[in-house]
Amino acid sequence: MCGIVGAVAERNIANILLEGLKRLEYRGYDSAGLTIIRDGGLHRERQVGKVKELVDAVAVNPEFFDGHIGIAHTRWATHGEPAQRNAHPHVSGKIAVVHNGIVENYAELKEELVAKGYEFTSETDTEVVAHLINDLYQQTPDLLEAVRAVIPLLHGAFALGIIHVDSPEELITVRLGSPLVIGVGIGENFIASDQLALLPVTNRFIYLEEGDIAKITRNSITVYADGVEVSRQIHEIDAKQHNADKGEYKHYMLKEIYEQPDAVARTLEMAIDSADTSTLRKDFLQRHEAKLAGIRHVQVIACGTSYHAGMVAKYWFENLTRMPCSVEVASEFRYRNPVVVDNSLVICISQSGETADTLSALRDTQKHTPAGLVSLALCNVPTSSLVRETDIFLPTLAGPEIGVASTKAFTTQLAALMLLILKVGVVQQRITGERLTTLLGELQKLPGQLYASLNLDARIKEMSEHFEDKKSCLFLGRGLQFPIALEGALKLKEISYIHAEGYAAGELKHGPLALVDKDMPIVVLAPKDSMFDKLKANMQEVHARHGELFIFASESSKMLAEERMHVVYVPDVCETLAPIVYSVPVQLLSYHVAVMRGTDVDQPRNLAKSVTVE
Repeated sequence: MCGIVGAVAERNIANILLEGLKRLEYRGYDSAGLTIIRDGGLHRERQVGKVKELVDAVAVNPEFFDGHIGIAHTRWATHGEPAQRNAHPHVSGKIAVVHNGIVENYAELKEELVAKGYEFTSETDTEVVAHLINDLYQQTPDLLEAVRAVIPLLHGAFALGIIHVDSPEELITVRLGSPLVIGVGIGENFIASDQLALLPVTNRFIYLEEGDIAKITRNSITVYADGVEVSRQIHEIDAKQHNADKGEYKHYMLKEIYEQPDAVARTLEMAIDSADTSTLRKDFLQRHEAKLAGIRHVQVIACGTSYHAGMVAKYWFENLTRMPCSVEVASEFRYRNPVVVDNSLVICISQSGETADTLSALRDTQKHTPAGLVSLALCNVPTSSLVRETDIFLPTLAGPEIGVASTKAFTTQLAALMLLILKVGVVQQRITGERLTTLLGELQKLPGQLYASLNLDARIKEMSEHFEDKKSCLFLGRGLQFPIALEGALKLKEISYIHAEGYAAGELKHGPLALVDKDMPIVVLAPKDSMFDKLKANMQEVHARHGELFIFASESSKMLAEERMHVVYVPDVCETLAPIVYSVPVQLLSYHVAVMRGTDVDQPRNLAKSVTVE
């Protein structure tokens, strides 16, 4: 999970590269570097830490980096610790390379190169690529042909940007398993891992497909697939819809938490007409109705937060449509030799649409081609690999999400999943008109209920003070709130570094109760639903053992605070949609605890936003 930026232009491109890295820092922030061709040589600067360290280093001697072609990189370490020697770009002779992904067979390739006399200065797999290209360039003094010859030797998933001193007008790029876009300008062209990096300089993009190799100059872009020149469409996007500034907020995460009412409202508008809330819009997934009519089983594949969204969907699918639904972690699913039954709807959930394990699981499933298989991408990036490789695309209109800990992507995933389930229910006549109208009415209330839940911010900030010095925490929920307990625990551990676990509250007596003592905070999700009375009994089990309870409860529950039992009232919401509203309090709790502990909220240690490698 690294960020690549490259440029070839008539103007000085150093600041373009650095600004691009700043915008890609969510993809990696262990180290950063850039290389520019100037005066017949490679000028390279690399620094450990965040992009700011690189910006400051370049500012010391800016004249060295006044050039018209270059590549840059922000790193999230996979091979080799965060250190200057391991930072990209990597150089071999007159060649410089930046890389996102993993070369799985780098060790054997390295052994062969060492035998040829190549010296390695890093522990990375990327340096192998630089030396291989350099080696083959001696036999084929054409950069594009040398790169073409190297690609079959590399096993794994990667995106590459390559420059050579002897070809100072030529930038070569490769996409094989990791995302890469080309930014199209006038007298200048660019590459990046994400279009977000290039929005200051262009809003026109070519999205490379799997296996593409491209040669880019100031005035031309040539794309090859399987050695043959191909045409790739140029897409123009509205840059205003991709605004990623923090604005008045201290952190991206807080901004994105507060954007949830509007993001969910946008997502709901795909399917609900404000003028007629009694039924779904006719054009919502209309052209896919025949496919949806034939499905008899649902298989959800996802990772992390998206997996938790899938767990909620399982409850919804089975309760509302009586259709069986399985949910699996993509990294396990793809290696388990799974059985996907005929007439399955395979739902792949990913914020970025580039999650490596989810993509691989989808591709493996498609290879087995069970009869009636329908694949659907639930994704926040319409130009992503996942969207291009599935039959149906259901967008989550969250807008850019920069904070590593997902917030608005999660709640919009839930909203979109509910819309999908209602559509399947209507197409297959598994849901009555009365129930559909009721749920659509409740969905219309969601943005207002999310706004109301944000009003709990000050109270939750006060509650979070009890967590500042804690080392472990439990989150409890029952039924639909169990996945939200898992999600709350994930959020807390991601950004505050407190060990946290989510449990189905009914499992307390089967192990977790042994952990409960006066130093263990227990967060409980307690809407007044069909499981409420059983959940109260679980809370008493904790209270009797001197555990300290932090309860998010419905206003109608009338739960009262007492010693070692703190209560925050969440707006009343229908039981079915409560997971969406109860996501906000656990996000705010995690955020405030992390701020109090002084951690890096938006870029927590060891994590990256888009997990494009296994």
